[in-house]
Amino acid sequence: MSNLTRLPLTELKGIGEETAKTFHELGISTIYDLLWNFPYRYEDYRMRDLSVVENGSRITVYGEVLTEPTVAFYGRKKSKLSFRLSADGQILKIDFFNQPYLKSKVTLGDAVTISGKWDKNRAQITASKFQSGQKSAEESLEGVYRLKGNMRNKTIQKHVKNALQLFGNDIPEIIPEELLDKYQLIGRKDAVLKLHFPTNDEDLKQARRRMVYEEFLLFQLKMQYFRKIERERSGGIQIDYNVQELREYIEALPFPLTSAQKRVVNEICGDLKSHLHMNRLLQGDVGSGKTVVASIAMFAAAKSGFQSALMVPTEILAEQHADSLVELLAPFDITVGLLTSSVKGKKRRELLLLLENGEIDIIVGTHALIQDEVIYHRLGLVITDEQHRFGVSQRRVLREKGEYPDVLFMTATPIPRTLAITAFGEMDVSIIDELPAGRKNIETFWVKHDMLERVISFIEKEIEKGHQAYVICPLIEESEKLDVQNAVDFYNLLADKWRGRHTPGLMHGKLLPADKDALMRAFHDKKIDCLVSTTVVEVGVNVPNATMMVIYDADRFGLSQLHQLRGRVGRGSSQSYCILLADPKTEVGKERMTIMTETNDGFVLSERDLELRGPGDFFGKKQSGIPEFLVADMVHDYRVLEVARTDALLLINEKNMLTNPEYRKLAETLDELGVFSEQKLD
Repeated sequence: MSNLTRLPLTELKGIGEETAKTFHELGISTIYDLLWNFPYRYEDYRMRDLSVVENGSRITVYGEVLTEPTVAFYGRKKSKLSFRLSADGQILKIDFFNQPYLKSKVTLGDAVTISGKWDKNRAQITASKFQSGQKSAEESLEGVYRLKGNMRNKTIQKHVKNALQLFGNDIPEIIPEELLDKYQLIGRKDAVLKLHFPTNDEDLKQARRRMVYEEFLLFQLKMQYFRKIERERSGGIQIDYNVQELREYIEALPFPLTSAQKRVVNEICGDLKSHLHMNRLLQGDVGSGKTVVASIAMFAAAKSGFQSALMVPTEILAEQHADSLVELLAPFDITVGLLTSSVKGKKRRELLLLLENGEIDIIVGTHALIQDEVIYHRLGLVITDEQHRFGVSQRRVLREKGEYPDVLFMTATPIPRTLAITAFGEMDVSIIDELPAGRKNIETFWVKHDMLERVISFIEKEIEKGHQAYVICPLIEESEKLDVQNAVDFYNLLADKWRGRHTPGLMHGKLLPADKDALMRAFHDKKIDCLVSTTVVEVGVNVPNATMMVIYDADRFGLSQLHQLRGRVGRGSSQSYCILLADPKTEVGKERMTIMTETNDGFVLSERDLELRGPGDFFGKKQSGIPEFLVADMVHDYRVLEVARTDALLLINEKNMLTNPEYRKLAETLDELGVFSEQKLD
């Protein structure tokens, strides 16, 4: 990067204050910004045999002008310039729209190059580009840049070419020679040049390959540096539990651990025993047994004299977790407390005193756990369930309640490996990728809207068996009112149809939190047979008696969200069903429905969802944990991402990159990116 990051654009001839201002709107303020503003696509102007080019394709031809150009004007300021061209053994009709000034440049008998859209049936090109003479090989692939205001592609190309001529030799090589040789990567300066001005496909491929690796390596070095600092930071605690006691607890569990649970327990327990700080993400599909794994970690902490805090998004979920933990841990003389905003008055004061005195080993709660009045005696382990539901500052406040306790984040959203090692690259990642034995797969069906009556009959049959059902209506972001109305209409339909026989309930985003909790409690207590809701139904709420999930307009959801919704059922011993009601208009929509009926594996679905939707939309909205790369693509370049991560781990942990002169340029680049001065918030 060197001093290119400090050189303003006005160093280039032809860039004055006005042009610099337009560039600034594109996020380009320095020479470095300009050189790293790569084209987002390329126009292919190579000559091809017209007989094999498909109708409607963009083509480039070289030939002789056979007729004088004519211009016809029509409408307001509209025109068409036409002439005939002899090219590739054919006579072609050439039309340029709204470019009458070209008439003076097109001369009978001249050799010209024309690019545009090919109409094979009429032997006609609707042209967009004109050049006298033949295009050179260097011009056959032309980069297309993002533009703003009156900025033109040619203007950016001109200034990039100028910048490369003047400052190209100042582009430092930052990747160590051993890695360049190992992966046969071209030099950095060469890669920048060829990304802007490739002469052929191989140029572009090698330039892209080099820059993809560089982007991923820099990002992973940043992540691994943060991870190293996080783990080695002073004040980390060591939870030196008794292995035999822990074995006895695990053997007393009401069901044996799966192989995946055993593997994850070993990873977490290794972190607890270590004097290094634990910062681990635990991923597990719905029903995979994350809570049991968490209980083992909390047992180990309690028996070593440390307290644990489990923070969850909602009161009802906190209550369910607390009840489960009491059942599992009470026989081992471990006390569990519940703290939510509903715990008030004398009961709250007594609970907080017990917690401060160390008489409560495990506290389960909502964000109430991080309020100023909550003081812990010896907090050693912090567990956050569905951690993306809490803000960075909330998670940090809970962590700071102790003297740098070990931290475990849990999520039931299966995150593809490529996202896990980018969005959560500074964490260790554990995955429970196996469901408990005997768990029945949820049978999933995709039906069209004209089968609605049959679907309602199916719901009734399940209710008559003593079971319950969910009906989810889609969230329509553009209109919250319409979102509520969908659910209301469906609720009214069921209420009229079932009058006096079954009881539907209605939940949507306009209800107060207390009313939502009351509805969920009534559903949990079997006072409601069928809950009609928008997507506000909380993740993880456990209603084992619910065996039916109907998702209306299912094609409006991503695969991961559909899988999360499906996971609300199938929590008991009875066979459960998921019905996707949808008439998708797009191929992607149809593919989503088909994939959902083919697999119950959340990790398979998450990978497919990433392919269909891209990383930015995976969580439903852009979030800061997912970086945007200039050249690299996390989905298609995932192998390079994994290689870069391995290399970054080696450089940070074993090769002393920060002090070894061999890696000086790489360390300087990270320093310029602010990595060593950044304060980690979370």
